[in-house]
Amino acid sequence: MARGDSPQDSYHLVGISFFILGLGTLLPWNFFITAIPYFQGRLVEANSTAGPLGTNHTEPVDTFSFNNWMTLLSQLPLLLFTLLNSFLYQCIPETVRILGSLLVILLLFALTAVLVKVDMNPGTFFSITMASIWFINSFGAILQGSLFGQVGTMPRTYSTLFLSGQGLAGIFAALAMLLSMASGVDAQTSALGYFITPCVGILMSIVCYLSLSHLEFARYHLAKKPSQPQAHELETKVELLQSDERNGIPNSPQEPALTLDLTPEKAPEEPQKPGKPSVFTVFQKIWLTALCLVLVFTVTLSVFPAITAMVTSSTSPGKWSQFFNPICCFLLFNIMDWVGRSLTSYFLWPDEDSRLLPLLVGLRFLFVPLFMLCHVPERSRLPILFPQDAYFITFMLLFAISNGYLVSLTMCLAPRQVLPQEREVAGALMTFFLALGLSCGASLSFLFKALL
Repeated sequence: MARGDSPQDSYHLVGISFFILGLGTLLPWNFFITAIPYFQGRLVEANSTAGPLGTNHTEPVDTFSFNNWMTLLSQLPLLLFTLLNSFLYQCIPETVRILGSLLVILLLFALTAVLVKVDMNPGTFFSITMASIWFINSFGAILQGSLFGQVGTMPRTYSTLFLSGQGLAGIFAALAMLLSMASGVDAQTSALGYFITPCVGILMSIVCYLSLSHLEFARYHLAKKPSQPQAHELETKVELLQSDERNGIPNSPQEPALTLDLTPEKAPEEPQKPGKPSVFTVFQKIWLTALCLVLVFTVTLSVFPAITAMVTSSTSPGKWSQFFNPICCFLLFNIMDWVGRSLTSYFLWPDEDSRLLPLLVGLRFLFVPLFMLCHVPERSRLPILFPQDAYFITFMLLFAISNGYLVSLTMCLAPRQVLPQEREVAGALMTFFLALGLSCGASLSFLFKALL
């Protein structure tokens, strides 16, 4: 891993640290969306039929539109801080951004865990939870952008480890939910154990970050930082994307694996021009690919988890109906999304010159009515046309794998459409449109929920 006379990573401690830091960046989003049944249970006035984690699992009540607001307030900070990164990088030292963000996230998760044992009015609980979600995801966006900058100074193997941790965050949260539900303890204890888990994860991330300054291998590479943080962050993202594509390591549903193909052989044959590439010129070349990325995430976040988390099993109440949504919605989505992102390591189809990509992206809009017509008991307008569990599972399989593959594909194709010196700008633009698609989907989820 090290070159020349550089120090060695003894016992792979630096690699393990960056893996845990990657996991910690996306624990907040995944632990909140996976705990939707708990929050729905807390937001009803009477909950006499509550099961593990505070919900009856047969007729979920969402009177506060919790799913929709949670999704929106999780994605807007990502869009906001994508735009504010250059300002933050110039004004706030890196150590303050990373360590401060981790500490704030830890405190807010501890507050969420404490509230499990506190009885309060549903409206008050909703307001406190929404505020926590906003601030947790705001600091999470700062944390993730700052760590991208650090990991970019390391050998590419460490980029892969960082992205591996991010890719496992969703699966980790889903498994934590299943274990807490299967523990057999009362609802409060189950929920408390569930929310203590990410607190432990964030504490481990803090320890890992603090340990980097004491590890010679990390000090050697982290000292080689350029003087312009913003430009460095963009270069870091491009390097991470290339590493991700070659190793098949995905990201989470919130922050996808940005797998850019940086091979120069398909770059347009144009004379290289001196000076900084024009953002408008680059946008003209990649606008269709960027639009496809926006539409992929618009579809995904418009129904996941706002609609999909409301789908219940059509079987009689029992163990399967209790575990149906955590397994068939969250765990299945994260696994198949990971598979979809990994497929771009083996082939890229369609290519950047094909018009099939917009068609495939457009076909994903079919998932919106398909999920809305599944077994969602809480509805007043649309009928249930797909009551059997097998329909929902099939739709989720195709939905998740297509999300992962098309996101990864669009991020791979964008830099192939520009000159080599324009790829950094293309990567930054695609990152912005990624956040824009997430925010658009979260906003649309309110409309689709109202149409049920």
